[in-house]
Amino acid sequence: MSACHPLTPRAGRSSLLALMLASAPTTLFAQKPMEPPKDPNSKVASVEVIPAQVSANVGDKVSFKAVGKDASGNALPDKVEFWFAAPSDLGGASEDGVITIFGPGEVMVGASIAGTTGYAHVTVGRPHIASIDLAQQTPLLVGASRLLVATPRNKNGDPRSDITLTWSSSDPAVATVDAAGLLRGVKPCKVRIKVTGDGASAEPDLAVTPNTVTGFTIRPATTNVRTGDVIHFSADGKGGKVSVEVSWSVQGRGAEIFSDGAFVAETPGTYRIEGSIGGKTAVASVVVAPRDIEREVEIVGHAMPKDEQFAEEWIWDHYAYISTIDDKVFVYDISDPAHPQPGETLKVDARLVNDVSVTPDGKIGVISREGASNRKNGIAFLDTSNPMKPKVISEYTATVTGGVHSAYVDSHYVYLTDDATGSLRVIDFADVKAPKEVARWQVEESPQMAVSTPLGTAAAGRYLHDVQVISGLAYLAYWRDGLVILDVGNGVRGGSPERPQFVSRCRFNYNELYGPGWIAGAHAVYRYKNYVFVGDEVFPSIFKLDIRDRIPVRGITHVVDLTDLAHPREVATYSVPEAGSHNIWVLDDVLYMGYYNGGARILDVSGELRGELYNQGREIGRFWSADPQAFRPNLPFAWGAYPYKGLIYLNDVHGGLWIVKLGKHKPYTSTTDSPH
Repeated sequence: MSACHPLTPRAGRSSLLALMLASAPTTLFAQKPMEPPKDPNSKVASVEVIPAQVSANVGDKVSFKAVGKDASGNALPDKVEFWFAAPSDLGGASEDGVITIFGPGEVMVGASIAGTTGYAHVTVGRPHIASIDLAQQTPLLVGASRLLVATPRNKNGDPRSDITLTWSSSDPAVATVDAAGLLRGVKPCKVRIKVTGDGASAEPDLAVTPNTVTGFTIRPATTNVRTGDVIHFSADGKGGKVSVEVSWSVQGRGAEIFSDGAFVAETPGTYRIEGSIGGKTAVASVVVAPRDIEREVEIVGHAMPKDEQFAEEWIWDHYAYISTIDDKVFVYDISDPAHPQPGETLKVDARLVNDVSVTPDGKIGVISREGASNRKNGIAFLDTSNPMKPKVISEYTATVTGGVHSAYVDSHYVYLTDDATGSLRVIDFADVKAPKEVARWQVEESPQMAVSTPLGTAAAGRYLHDVQVISGLAYLAYWRDGLVILDVGNGVRGGSPERPQFVSRCRFNYNELYGPGWIAGAHAVYRYKNYVFVGDEVFPSIFKLDIRDRIPVRGITHVVDLTDLAHPREVATYSVPEAGSHNIWVLDDVLYMGYYNGGARILDVSGELRGELYNQGREIGRFWSADPQAFRPNLPFAWGAYPYKGLIYLNDVHGGLWIVKLGKHKPYTSTTDSPH
């Protein structure tokens, strides 16, 4: 039996939650396990942080003081043991209580004295925008209209939707534009359109041309599709396809038509499509049926070592490797998937073994480490020639002692994330006993600083979370910096593994997406066909962890179109309500995903993708990966889902390894009852 996995070799994705649960020094959270034990001889009952409330701007440095008090409120001489700011991608704390502000939102400041913590709160205002994006305009016909879309952006490129925009025309006799940006052509000539807001502006030139369109029809005139299917409408005149812009609209709830004529429906029903060109209109119709693809999910097998929390999985040949939020990697023979047989557990010096993967030939494994007792983390290479008894061959820690969160193996290179600097490192292991770093790359826009914690020095600010390398292009989930694409051998920018070159990026405004008080960023990436799926990971910046607690989490998945590699753009989302996205795999037009407290999800991603996929009936199946005997009983926390040889291997933080398969079809019975 071949040791090659049918998918592109992929190191497992890691999780900020794992860092938090392990109390690793690189955590972006602040919570109780991060604090040192309370001194039983101390009289400190509370800690007051001064000032308790403060407003600041991005780039500010704010000084705080803290004093410990006894039960009667009297000040005590005990000194602050450490300061922290949470979330640490928005603020960093120095040892003397000076907080550096990196981004807008809300930052909680904490000071720990004798194991007791006090808090202060910083409200950070949004910065002024640096520019407004407005595309150069194609000619507009007399009598035609166009809704202009402008995107204000911060200096770092984050898009903004909260900026009030003002529109004007240099000559209203040629073209008018209203307060919403609706442009209308009046007479043939050239005109300049201006949009301003928050001190920035854009001024594209526009040509208004004579309207020679006497009539047109829409193609297709009528069609039948399913929910989620994308069809493209176009306009035909007497001489063939009309080359001028069409204004599109749809009548009926539950569907959308885009400016390029692409139509997609979330709800079954009949819809009326209208196209308008310079005062002339034409209509078409669409009948939308339910997608009707849902199937049962059947349990095949389950493995759950007692009192463990689990992280990544790697399935290969007939073996399963499961890493832990601990110092272990569990090994299973899955020749009989209904009865996984344990092998020899691998134990290393770490608080968290996050990623685990095996090279396609089955000979070498790679694991990432964080929180090692000797503070030398990095990665370890494994001899997996005896898969049931993996052994450490060598380690690489020289430039990544601060910890490695995620790693991706491609050929004889490991592309890994460096916790201490928020950079990408490339390690060559052609000589597996003497691996060496051959490249480093990082975004420069986001600030980064070293901070002290009870477990050593950690980083705040810039953070790289996940990497995938496909066909010489590296896709980076760069947290608040969004999706970054590098050439590492594709040739589009002359890059190589030893010399990564920037290609493009797609930014998301996480402060707007999730609001203040959350740590949020691009967590997972997966390239499939012409799309990159980018999953967000979103947690409160501070919360209590208890074995009985439901861990709050949010996060959507962005679908980014790479038709124009230099200008990636978001075209769709997948958002499971009240749940948080995590690891992603895609195989044969099916996306498999761990959606944390939403369990495991299986999604049809065939064809063109537009709109909100969750609402389109594209979910094939879902599995509630909870267990009454789990680390947190009856609380699913699905990390990922891995398709392999007709089965799906689901790793759940609390519930271990589930092995399931898709069963019989569950027919959709109503156009009014949601299939979800």
